[in-house]
Amino acid sequence: MPPTLANGKVCYIEIPASDIQRSAAFYAAVFGWRVRQRDDGHTAFDDTTGEVSGSWVTARPPSSEPGLLIYIMVDSVAATVDAVIAQGCEIVQPIGADAPEVTARFRDPGGNVIGLYQEPDP
Repeated sequence: MPPTLANGKVCYIEIPASDIQRSAAFYAAVFGWRVRQRDDGHTAFDDTTGEVSGSWVTARPPSSEPGLLIYIMVDSVAATVDAVIAQGCEIVQPIGADAPEVTARFRDPGGNVIGLYQEPDP
């Protein structure tokens, strides 16, 4: 099914990377993103909802300090923290820092700080 088209919708993200293949493998392993090659040869991704796509770019410095901060929704922040660490990346803000929200932040293979968010139990 094609993504929802709507005015104001966030639809595309460019993620700085020093090693595109390593970053692509990380996001596929940890978040289940679908990695693909575009017609122009660039490596791109689609998130698990199919609503957000993007690519990795090498011509930009990483977002190593939170300015604009993107959060990825996960079923379990704790399990995702373990997966991030298992992939060799570091946690830069542990679970609990934004309590009562369940969040954490990590540094991805390209050096970008990205947030994790878990929807609270009803």
